Amino acid sequence: MHRHGYKGRKFHRKTDQRTALIKGLADSLIKYESIKTSYFKAKELVPYVEKLITKSKIGDLHNRRQVIAKLQTLASANKLVDEIAPKLTKRNSGYLRITKLENRRGDNALMAQVSFVDDLSTVKPKETSVKSETKAEAEIK
Repeated sequence: MHRHGYKGRKFHRKTDQRTALIKGLADSLIKYESIKTSYFKAKELVPYVEKLITKSKIGDLHNRRQVIAKLQTLASANKLVDEIAPKLTKRNSGYLRITKLENRRGDNALMAQVSFVDDLSTVKPKETSVKSETKAEAEIK
């Protein structure tokens, strides 16, 4: 059978199971900020979450609702938009990193760790434009 026109990995799952898998992995990544999974699941997860981060950096109501629709829980969507995205303002892309680990003992599957490139506990959120405007006004006066 030819491979033309097929996009993505199927993981021997039906479509609804595959989307639930990716949503669950994305939810766990946002909740714990670093997860360990198989290498090929990680390769599918990274573009999915990076698109969500880009939408959450905009942060308006429409993009917030799109992020909520793509994640399993409302709490993780709010954490992404309110806590994680403001800390990633200095980057335009490349928010996540895949690190290869040792093979899994049971089935010898390739394992990988997915984590944020910046350590989010040490990164301070960027100041909002309202504060910068008040500083500019103070310098003029």
